[in-house]
Amino acid sequence: MPAPTHKKAYRGRFAPSPSGPLHFGSLLAATASYLQARQQQGEWWLRIEDIDPPREVKGASQQIINTLALYGFKWDNLSYQSQRLALYQHYLEKLQQSHLAYPCGCSRKEIIQFNQQQSKPAGLYPGTCRQGLNGKPARAIRIKLTEPRQTLHDAIQGTQTNDLSQISGDFIIKRADGLFSYQLAVAVDDSTQEMTQIVRGYDLHESSFCQHYLQKSLGLHSPDYAHIPVAVAPDGIKLSKQSAAQDIATESPRQILWLALDVLGQQPPVNLKKQNLKQLWQWGFTNWNLNKVPQIQSVLSPL
Repeated sequence: MPAPTHKKAYRGRFAPSPSGPLHFGSLLAATASYLQARQQQGEWWLRIEDIDPPREVKGASQQIINTLALYGFKWDNLSYQSQRLALYQHYLEKLQQSHLAYPCGCSRKEIIQFNQQQSKPAGLYPGTCRQGLNGKPARAIRIKLTEPRQTLHDAIQGTQTNDLSQISGDFIIKRADGLFSYQLAVAVDDSTQEMTQIVRGYDLHESSFCQHYLQKSLGLHSPDYAHIPVAVAPDGIKLSKQSAAQDIATESPRQILWLALDVLGQQPPVNLKKQNLKQLWQWGFTNWNLNKVPQIQSVLSPL
């Protein structure tokens, strides 16, 4: 008689990069992932993704932590990617030993020029170094796509299929400057930290396919996904630190959290605006419903 199977305890996370303070789009992802975890009686981890020093703003990590605390978030674990580099190196070497990764000597400029000549997307890697460097010095390390067509079930957006050979090609897992890529670090972390579901913005939809592919290639567990709509400015541009998005205010967390719940389709009562932050969170814990999140890719920011 087979042994009974036990449902794995829920674990979610919010993983900001310290390239600046939190903006409203960040708050949406934090709120959705937090409430989804808490409603499942699960854990919610905070992971600071600080492996890209050129983009890091001094003091941003602590500023993010302080802002989340001010808004009433409570995490079960805090980790920093910068302290996990040996783990990323281990899995990089595993891919190399399995002949699933190879060195690449192409510059970004060369790739763009080639794709322009072939009328292909600028960032699509054409596989130039798959069979060898042809005398060029090695720069980056790329994953070899052997099964580029991937299917993921998204709890908000529905089941979707992407062909990575048409989107990215063999993507970079260690950069020319020696830094580990976002895709490799997140794929390793989400699996080894035993995340069960990733709730984040639709802007990372394509990254989910890359990370899922890496996890399959490494024989690692893959989490489930739910991509919420991305907050955009009136001109349609996604709120981001790169586009100088406005920081979320620290003097009115209650009102801004209410707006986040509203944008996420939860229909919070208007009278909650007058309640304290603890009461607002309690309403969220009780009433959160992932099925109410709009099944769209972007939503206009109210700020």
